[in-house]
Amino acid sequence: MVSWERNRGSLQEKFQLLRSATNSHAQNETSIITDASKYIQNLKKKVERFKEDTAAEQSSSEPTDPTTPMVKVETLEKGFMIKVFSGENQPGMLVSVLEAFEDMGLDVLEARVSCTDSFSLHAMGVKQNEDEERMDAEAVKQAVTDAISSWGETNVPPFL
Repeated sequence: MVSWERNRGSLQEKFQLLRSATNSHAQNETSIITDASKYIQNLKKKVERFKEDTAAEQSSSEPTDPTTPMVKVETLEKGFMIKVFSGENQPGMLVSVLEAFEDMGLDVLEARVSCTDSFSLHAMGVKQNEDEERMDAEAVKQAVTDAISSWGETNVPPFL
């Protein structure tokens, strides 16, 4: 008799945990389970939407040619977030991008770079002199893209 009461108490605790985890206001066990099932189905739908959104974002943001660098620039409150990605590491590209920042008068506050198999740069840049004319994200993107293009033209590997 005591073990039955202990099991019943344990089961009631688990129902209360399930009820609180799923934000259910149900009082009986059947309703708690029904609410939990609906909650799980809702979570599954959210996961599917997230997967679809992520896949769509990746397919639209990745260049079709892995050697063609992709450049994205986002405007921040005080500066820009610049993202450069190329499926193939190209030695010297980092120097070219940083020179473009310098030419535009951008100070790099923070940067993450990976140059192992592919090339990836995430940098936050701010304008050195606020008195100069306002710079927009499209101008920054164009300057970085031009720097990469001109670097690529002058650094074509010789054919054997």
